[in-house]
Amino acid sequence: MLHSVDYKPHASCPLDDVRVLDLSRLVAGNMLSLLLADFGAEIIKVEDPKEGDTLRHWKEYSPDHPEGVSLYWKVYGRNKKSLALDLRKEQGIKILLDLVKHAQVLIESYKPGTLEKIGLGPEVLLAANPALIIVRVSGWGQTGPYRNQPGFGSLVEAMSGYAAKNGFPSMPPVLPNLALADMVAGTYGSFATMVALKAASQDGKGQVIDLSLLEPLLSILGPDAARFKLTGEVPSRTGNRTSISAPRNVYKTSDGKYVALSASVQSMTMRLFKAIGRPELIDDPRFKTNSDRLDNVEALDEIIQQFIGKMTLKENLQFFRGHSVTVGPVYDVAELIEDEHIIDREVIVEVPDKQIGMLPMHNVFPFLSRTPGQIRNPAPELGEHTEQVLKACLGTSAQQLQTLREEGVIA
Repeated sequence: MLHSVDYKPHASCPLDDVRVLDLSRLVAGNMLSLLLADFGAEIIKVEDPKEGDTLRHWKEYSPDHPEGVSLYWKVYGRNKKSLALDLRKEQGIKILLDLVKHAQVLIESYKPGTLEKIGLGPEVLLAANPALIIVRVSGWGQTGPYRNQPGFGSLVEAMSGYAAKNGFPSMPPVLPNLALADMVAGTYGSFATMVALKAASQDGKGQVIDLSLLEPLLSILGPDAARFKLTGEVPSRTGNRTSISAPRNVYKTSDGKYVALSASVQSMTMRLFKAIGRPELIDDPRFKTNSDRLDNVEALDEIIQQFIGKMTLKENLQFFRGHSVTVGPVYDVAELIEDEHIIDREVIVEVPDKQIGMLPMHNVFPFLSRTPGQIRNPAPELGEHTEQVLKACLGTSAQQLQTLREEGVIA
């Protein structure tokens, strides 16, 4: 059973002194600010008073909730505050500029040039706060021929080379079924933000971080450009295999499940051959070296599949783990949340949710021994912290708040 945890709104975290104005929408910016929020940063989501962050509208439907539940928002909006502020109004721009003076970071994901058009370009923001870190998230970057092109993650995953090398050779290129480019960019963005904050702590100067979805994803795809220059070869789709080492694949068990097996070093391959009762394969010219195994991978996979296919998933895991061979189960989410390792390390925890009761979500990662992050607050309702933020940061009076509400500047 998953561990249930309560929110810890007053927990002390290492980024407690960092205030972030998050103007971004959808995944990359929210992933970036989530990582900062989990370790204590005060994230103020500046949202459109009518629509809010687009992530709020990605909903899951069930018989109990026919109106839909925005699970993406509940998970990636945790530990944040919501300020409903209309930046189409002059007073909204003025309030944001006032808030900039009290923040360390601003995140935005508008189409390049949009901030400048509404009078909030980097020069204006840095004039208001010279130490401000401005993170500009976009599909293709703030410069270059494609800067004004639509930049959703799917397009980046296609252009980066990811899709071309993902999938099986007999099938079309495969896009990921998750927001991969956005998630990777958000992770890179949190790192870049911490670097910029460190620099600002040394010289008091802010800077602009040009964070595209393209470059971070490209950086994790391996040395493909170097390989192409060296060999003239374009990486091909290899399915569950890899062009680097063999064996590496998923194999079907007798109960219709799958195990993943990888023996990427010579000693592991030798251990595997001994474990399956085929020590003679160690000196078999087809499988003696990694290059030999790659050349004869079909025959190698057939031998391994025949052995694995005689046992259930549980039996395979027990057998290979007993022989210290690197195998793991191919899980779906229902199996994952029941795994003893996931439960023991509290990788996924359940937190209270007023809409669905207990809400499972990933814990705060990585685990730090001395200054861990915390799940402190649930994802906010749209505009939930508007008054709190304006009072605390700007000293806005009750009468001023009422006037702003009547004028539609806040909600």
